[in-house]
Amino acid sequence: MIAKSRFIEIYDTTLRDGAQGMRVNFSLQDKISLTLRLDEFGIPFIEGGWPFSNPKDEEYFKAIKDYSLRQAKIVAFGSTRRKGVRPEEDENLNAIIKCDVDYAALVGKSWILHVKEVLRVKPEENLDMVYDSIAYLKSHGIKVILDAEHFYDGYKDDPEYALKVLEVAREAGAERIVLCDTNGGTLTHEFYEITKRVCEKFGDCIGVHCHNDSGLAVANSLMAVVAGAAQVQGTINGIGERCGNADLCQIIPALEIKMGYRALSSSSNGLRGLRDLSLFVYNLIGMEPNPYQPYTGQYAFAHKAGTHSDGVIKVSRAYEHIDPELVGNDRFIAVSEIAGRSAVVHKAKKLGLSLKKSDPVVLKVLRMVKELEASGKIFEDADGSLYLLLLKAMNAYKPHFEVLSWTVTSRASKGGVKSLCTVRLKVKEKIVTSVAEGVGPVHAQDLAIMRALKPEYPYLERVNLINYKVSIVGRSAGTASVVRVLIEFKGDGEYWTTTGSSANILEASMEALVEGYEYYLHKRELQAMDIGQ
Repeated sequence: MIAKSRFIEIYDTTLRDGAQGMRVNFSLQDKISLTLRLDEFGIPFIEGGWPFSNPKDEEYFKAIKDYSLRQAKIVAFGSTRRKGVRPEEDENLNAIIKCDVDYAALVGKSWILHVKEVLRVKPEENLDMVYDSIAYLKSHGIKVILDAEHFYDGYKDDPEYALKVLEVAREAGAERIVLCDTNGGTLTHEFYEITKRVCEKFGDCIGVHCHNDSGLAVANSLMAVVAGAAQVQGTINGIGERCGNADLCQIIPALEIKMGYRALSSSSNGLRGLRDLSLFVYNLIGMEPNPYQPYTGQYAFAHKAGTHSDGVIKVSRAYEHIDPELVGNDRFIAVSEIAGRSAVVHKAKKLGLSLKKSDPVVLKVLRMVKELEASGKIFEDADGSLYLLLLKAMNAYKPHFEVLSWTVTSRASKGGVKSLCTVRLKVKEKIVTSVAEGVGPVHAQDLAIMRALKPEYPYLERVNLINYKVSIVGRSAGTASVVRVLIEFKGDGEYWTTTGSSANILEASMEALVEGYEYYLHKRELQAMDIGQ
């Protein structure tokens, strides 16, 4: 890790600009909870919302006063005054004053096109709107950050006017001037050149706000720092309007680990809390985490190819740009049809089993994986099934029960659709028949199996099925499609996933269910043996 030099202000706008993303909605409690997490993580500036735009954001600034923050400064967002209206009569500006905040961010026009065609005011009046608004808030003891909207497009269209907007903002007393690539269309080389010219003219008061419409929001933000910017705005996971904003989950570690800047204020866990923060936001907005997200994604440090797995186990930096632990992530070695022996040995160790690379079992496992994946199963995301496969290859697998037969029927009525499953199991030499009704066929299968097993294994009560996924993976020998099922379980604080495949979705589901419970029973026995020793 590079020795830290100057401090770069990180300005989080997840609660305002991030909330403008499609399918992103925050409740009042969500906004408070995320504020507390951002503060704990060490984000210096948190933009709480636009109080004039909606009652929830107005209420947020009242509610957050009841909480003691460790270090973060809360910022209220707004726009410059309306044309033809004096600042003291502008409801938007007065809504900011009522928030009783130390900082406000005002968006002002810096592109002559917007001034003439959107605001429809004379260029001189727009300059007055910028000056008056900043001066008015300053007179009430509020420090002002000007977001120069569409600055890069404005600079390319009319650099003299775009720079004049910045000059007026400084004259009025703006603490920070933020250059916004609002349309997200500026390429990195021109972004750097423009930012550098502005920083040379205005000094260390410049910040940047990038959108990701060209896929360059993170790159542009980092190059802005190189050009002299002192503040970087963005959102957690890059959520935001259209293609999103600059992703702070990528910007912060790049600044701290790779570029030698300090980007966090006092933090309880430093960068090691980054992945948890990323997942917290995904969970808050009900969005599936991006497994390929740099630094924080589930697969950000995943290795599947045999040569890669072998190399990273020998020398991690040979195939990883940073140590995943630095950002609270884990290395993921996948066992699949293209894996090698090192991957099997590594995964076995992670699952509590001991194998050597030279052990014949390793090659046996690889052959079994290739054959089963060719038939539709998948093991890279199914550690529960892989664990059982390892036991079978080691001749250590002893089934706790056997499914002899099962039937599932579904019936629709005015009360809805109900499914009924009847299953015959052999459990410890006893034949058990169980019947259960569920809201769907897989639910009925699960309940029937559990009902049959609980008398012998009452601790299965602690296991819950928490996720179910099905996908079509190809055609079988005839004409029917082969389906793959992945089922995720939770029990005793552990999570595991099992897989099944068949031309029949219920047969694939039964296979994954059986393996899910067998995994738990085998792991419980292994733990009991360890305790006994």
